[in-house]
Amino acid sequence: MYTRRRRRYFVLMGGCIALFVSAWAFVRLWSVPVAIGMCVVAMVIPPVAAMIANARGPDDRWWDDPSGDPKSDEWWDELDGKKKPPK
Repeated sequence: MYTRRRRRYFVLMGGCIALFVSAWAFVRLWSVPVAIGMCVVAMVIPPVAAMIANARGPDDRWWDDPSGDPKSDEWWDELDGKKKPPK
């Protein structure tokens, strides 16, 4: 799960850098307004990448590591639906 989130983040940030660099290295020679538009899109990508990278998946806990307290871990498993409550 962590690797998948990290990969998505780096792909988005790589796209951001590619947009920015290509806007001012190549596109500005043909159209400055398009280059500015590309930079505006590149400006929006980092906050979106941070939200995607920090999004909790359906199977993730809020904290990745178990607490070490068996009673607390049991309680969290019950809340997450991983373990049925005792009858």
